[in-house]
Amino acid sequence: MLILISTFLAVVQLTSPLEAALQAGEAPRAARIAFEVELKSEEAAQVYQFDPRLPYEDRWQLVSATGEDAYLDQIAATWGAEPAPDGRLFPDDLRASIGSMPRIEDVGAAWKISFRHQASANDGPFDVWAAERLDATAWLLPDEGRFLRIDYTLPDAVRIPEGGRLKAFQQTYLLEPDPVYGLSLITAFHVSFEAASLFRTERRAYSIQTRNVEVFFATPEAEARFVAAQMPAKADLAHEPR
Repeated sequence: MLILISTFLAVVQLTSPLEAALQAGEAPRAARIAFEVELKSEEAAQVYQFDPRLPYEDRWQLVSATGEDAYLDQIAATWGAEPAPDGRLFPDDLRASIGSMPRIEDVGAAWKISFRHQASANDGPFDVWAAERLDATAWLLPDEGRFLRIDYTLPDAVRIPEGGRLKAFQQTYLLEPDPVYGLSLITAFHVSFEAASLFRTERRAYSIQTRNVEVFFATPEAEARFVAAQMPAKADLAHEPR
């Protein structure tokens, strides 16, 4: 019985920083983000500015561009046409993705959280297919209650539904806390892959880096409600035992 109790207490202690990290990544109601972002590949680099406070046709603006890369053009166009491009900076689908049975290892200053990606409402057909084949790892700082990095890696080559083989795939998100509200935001993203068909091998790699990030709320009342709700959670985390 004592072993069962101690195990239960250990699980409770482990889940508290994880819960805090998940909450920090969830987009509060009425919160928006203005930001600048650089999209970069081996062939080109593009810088865009986004501000949801501007008229729709002005909110996503090209600032500079060098080189040519049609693949990068498509990524930027698709992102800018979304109803809320700033929503991609919130890792708010991590709760659904990690699920209820992650494997947590204390590796010193950080926790290594291994999980099998669970499909969420934000996932497309490729995400669902890839989730069954990719190894997923999240790195969490328990003392701060926030995620540092999320990695998705393909351990072995697999056949692609459309034909051919996906030989390599690596996707990484880097996260940092917003200095004003403490929200975890995706500040950098990198993806690389290699796919092969009968007569062709395609390799792609690109990265995204945000800067000049400004989180704001639609109204002062919404901001006040969010700040008031965060204070008890931060106090509880500060007293959690390691």
